[in-house]
Amino acid sequence: MSPQTLATLGAVVGALVAFPAPVHAQSVEEFYTGKTITLAIGFTPGGGYDLYGRLVARYLGKHIPGKPNIVAQNMPGAGSMRAAQHLYTVAPKDGTALATFGRQMGITPLLNPAAQYDGTKFNWLGSVTNEVSTCVTWNTSPVKTWNDLLKHPVTFAGDGPGADPDVFANLYNNVFNTRIKIVAGYRGTNPMILAMERGEMDGFCGLSWSTIKARHMDWYRNKTMNVLVQAALQKEADIPEVPLVLDLAKTEEQRQVLKVFLYGQEMARPFAAPPGIPADRRAALVAAFEAMLKDPEFLAEIKKLNLDLNPISAGAIDRMLKELYATPKTVLERAALAATK
Repeated sequence: MSPQTLATLGAVVGALVAFPAPVHAQSVEEFYTGKTITLAIGFTPGGGYDLYGRLVARYLGKHIPGKPNIVAQNMPGAGSMRAAQHLYTVAPKDGTALATFGRQMGITPLLNPAAQYDGTKFNWLGSVTNEVSTCVTWNTSPVKTWNDLLKHPVTFAGDGPGADPDVFANLYNNVFNTRIKIVAGYRGTNPMILAMERGEMDGFCGLSWSTIKARHMDWYRNKTMNVLVQAALQKEADIPEVPLVLDLAKTEEQRQVLKVFLYGQEMARPFAAPPGIPADRRAALVAAFEAMLKDPEFLAEIKKLNLDLNPISAGAIDRMLKELYATPKTVLERAALAATK
């Protein structure tokens, strides 16, 4: 073999060593096969978020390529801000971590500097339903209607900054001059309900109508529990006699401030993955969430549990948050003041 030929062969071998054959890219199915996804639920067991969260954990995995196991874990704290910040900063960014947290958590960074994240950067999967938030009192309270709430001081249970019970109670105090005293530290819906039953508290705000329908409809029907107001963009047909908070606003400024928080009702039971996960896994998770919402077994359990199902897509959540994050600073400043003491 001539020296020239040997030199040519040497060059070819050198090129093969310098540029190895491309490694086979791992597919979504290959990645998720045998994996476990952790779904953090930002509240204590027994409430509406826990109920929806565990339901999704049971059905979502069957629609993800590779059929990973999904384990739900409660991560309460700061009105579910702990779960949101964990997902944003600490949770793995490979598609094995998901979370569901309070409907206001997407906009909380606009109003509360303690929220160290950007709601527009979560990889939203969608929401199982939109929601109507209510304020309720027990039958022993002198406050039984919205008009009563405008006249009499009451003591309501709270969770913590950014949580619906605290946000809405403060909002009504500042926008409508209600006289709600908030006692914080009740971590989740069940402790608040128990405090109300025991007479420790008159009631609380932030109780979802879907939770009432699923678990306490008898209380509503027999007037054991009073529903004072409903917070949403549109009135809930089941409770036409309960006033819609937007209809109570007397000025455009009041309406603007209220709408900042009412958008959260449209994304009421949101599920998200952290920022930075691979695009193909994000697409697979979104597709799986949408498929789960049409799963006959999932739908049958929703019906059995008497839960609401009015899905909101990932794209719709992204659009709403984009709009909210473009809200004029002056409106956000007024809203931030209205949602705090």
